[in-house]
Amino acid sequence: MSEIVEIAPRSGVAFELRQGQVLKVIDPQGVQVSDLLCFGATDVREAVSNGRTFDYEETIRLSTGNRLWSNRSNPMLEIVEDTVGSHDFLLTPCSEATFRHFYPDQPVHRGCFGNLAAALGPWGVEADAIPCAFNLFMNVPVAPDGTLRVDSPVSRPGDYIRLRAAMDLVVGLTACSAYASNGGSFKPIHYAIED
Repeated sequence: MSEIVEIAPRSGVAFELRQGQVLKVIDPQGVQVSDLLCFGATDVREAVSNGRTFDYEETIRLSTGNRLWSNRSNPMLEIVEDTVGSHDFLLTPCSEATFRHFYPDQPVHRGCFGNLAAALGPWGVEADAIPCAFNLFMNVPVAPDGTLRVDSPVSRPGDYIRLRAAMDLVVGLTACSAYASNGGSFKPIHYAIED
């Protein structure tokens, strides 16, 4: 396993993940969301798709054994281990607009959207091409009437998820910046790549 890399609070990174490698994302302090995106390394127009994933996996509650699918109906990542079991694939990455909408009394932050756009730019991913992220550890209950709520994550210190790449990927990963998503405080995220 490679060394553990820390993503500072309210920031993001991008990196390449080869087919067969496993990405381990760790919540070191607990109650912290991490937005995950992936794109095909040979053509970044192929991107992770929540709609295709819900369709083919037949669930919105993704955990061990489920795969994340691309907009071209190809599997991109398979969840091989998950100590939390609570993630969100419904909500878009937080952005400056998110902060203006939900937190008008707080300073505006570029959020995960801006962090992902900056990190993925060197691979040719434009901001308009950023889809809904797979929001690791995010707790979004859906009520019977369809309304959504964002609650604090249930992840505890050291909880993690491991995802195996089904193709060569470019991955974007954040330590989320939104207040409600992270129980009101901002903490780092750790990750490692396992060969």
